Amino acid sequence: MQDQPSFDGKAFVANLSSAPGVYRMIAASGDLLYVGKAGNLKKRVGSYFLKPSMQPRIAAMVAQIASIEITLTRTEAEALLLEAQLIKSLRPRYNILLRDDKSYPYIHLTPGDYPRLAFHRGARTGGGRYFGPYPSAISVRETLSLLQKLFRIRNCEDSYFKNRSRPCLQYQIGRCSAPCVDFIPAEEYQTSVRHAAMFLEGKSNALLDELIAGMEQASAALDFERAALMRDRIAAVRKVQARHYVHGAGADMDVLACAISQGVACVSVMFFRDGISLGSRNFYPRLGLDADESDVLGSFLGQYYLERPVPSELVLSHAPAEADLLAEALSAHAGHKVELKTSVRTDRARFLDMAVTNAGAALSAKLASRQTQLGRFEALRDLLKLEEVPQRIECFDISHTMGEATVASCVVFGPEGPEKSHYRRFNITGITGGDDYAAMHQALERRYRRIQAGQGILPDILLIDGGLGQVRQALDVLATLGVEGVQVVGVAKGEARRAGHETLILGDSGRSLWPGPDSPASHLIQAVRDEAHRFAITGHRGRREKAREASSLEEVAGVGAKRRAALLRQFGGLAGVTRAGIEELMQVNGINRELAERIYAALHG
Repeated sequence: MQDQPSFDGKAFVANLSSAPGVYRMIAASGDLLYVGKAGNLKKRVGSYFLKPSMQPRIAAMVAQIASIEITLTRTEAEALLLEAQLIKSLRPRYNILLRDDKSYPYIHLTPGDYPRLAFHRGARTGGGRYFGPYPSAISVRETLSLLQKLFRIRNCEDSYFKNRSRPCLQYQIGRCSAPCVDFIPAEEYQTSVRHAAMFLEGKSNALLDELIAGMEQASAALDFERAALMRDRIAAVRKVQARHYVHGAGADMDVLACAISQGVACVSVMFFRDGISLGSRNFYPRLGLDADESDVLGSFLGQYYLERPVPSELVLSHAPAEADLLAEALSAHAGHKVELKTSVRTDRARFLDMAVTNAGAALSAKLASRQTQLGRFEALRDLLKLEEVPQRIECFDISHTMGEATVASCVVFGPEGPEKSHYRRFNITGITGGDDYAAMHQALERRYRRIQAGQGILPDILLIDGGLGQVRQALDVLATLGVEGVQVVGVAKGEARRAGHETLILGDSGRSLWPGPDSPASHLIQAVRDEAHRFAITGHRGRREKAREASSLEEVAGVGAKRRAALLRQFGGLAGVTRAGIEELMQVNGINRELAERIYAALHG
């Protein structure tokens, strides 16, 4: 095969524009190596090829370049934002990468005459208003609970709300004003919604002024019951302010600190909104080319705030190399001025010290956990007498109820812990119900046939939750597909199913091992096996419930796929359909009285 011609960087730079933009370095395999931005592309890209010497890791990357793609932008600030977008979406090998891509929780205020306040995670496409993001689900639920006590806004699903004939328990315990049964006028409910929105926007003082004015107005009109309600609400808002207010944090502000040790980085973020602390969160970005704390924070700011509201003030433990440019880009993205501060005093210095301490403590815990996990992998290597520490473990488990809705799970672990993006579930079909051997055989064959076709990575160790029979299924599948180099290990339950007393069955020799409850290798195997069990049960329950919902309505003559979907959507699932009366069922499009009676009879025996 002819060798790939080397990339002529000097010739490429000779014809390159001096405009601002983004460059993408690509390997001969097509893999993206690096994404960078520049105010002057000719100078920045040229620095990789015209310097007499460079750091070893950069030189190793440059040696792999087969082509470079360029995107011109109008300004360097636009280039910075585009760079952050490309890094986040394309995940280049040599860039600093924010690996925590979990969607953050929000509070969603739905549109309509009687909006609801609800927990939301995911794409914000449902209309209405979204408040957040919050650092954790716990902080969202605490805030929602508080809002329900203060303003009595409903949190029930629309399908539940539309079909109420009497108030629910939330009304009885003083957490809802029962708009479902018209216990509150629409205008008054909208006022409560507006007050809740003001509270979420951090306008607590303006809210108090409005509540005080309303109390005085009600008192002057001799409406003492309403005045008392306003008085209690004012007291509750002030109590919340006193409990959550943080002295010195009057602005919308995030405080960020970075710590790096042993090739691992931690960024700790503390969130403050209108003087109220919303908590903190730790992130562990993947380090790029010889990155230091300033580089990590600069890259973090671009990627993290790309899809999130940016506060007016960011206090940083280390100054990014292009702080002014970052501030300009974030201000343009946010639509308001954003300041980056590193030299701070008094209260802000106190908050920054707290963030630095948090980052150091979180990094130490991460490294300790990493070392513990690595020690378990080394112990497993010694137990199984392997030449090298395994880098990838896959574990399979089967779950069903009396043969119904059989699901197989595959979970993946590496030295860093579970690799959830590689987890897979398999819906097992075409076998005799309850035949676990056939289910395992099918799942393994589907999994490793795909890997043999280049759609995945072979594990070093294949754990099978089961005894010798299950191990033989795995060996048979691997032999048929011609898969080599995978150590198969069966995990048979111990006496009385006690954790730590499992028997390991080695597929290559058939011999058994009893590592015991104190073995680090046993702890690792238990963790992997338990995760496979959890993942299988979750999939099985979902498949079983879905099948039962569909089958119950499928038995009713005249209820096809569209009417079945309309019923489940209208009432929020089969349980809601079952609770509905004949008159309520008739409100669904396409359901007349005769059909509603048949549905009701079918669901109630």
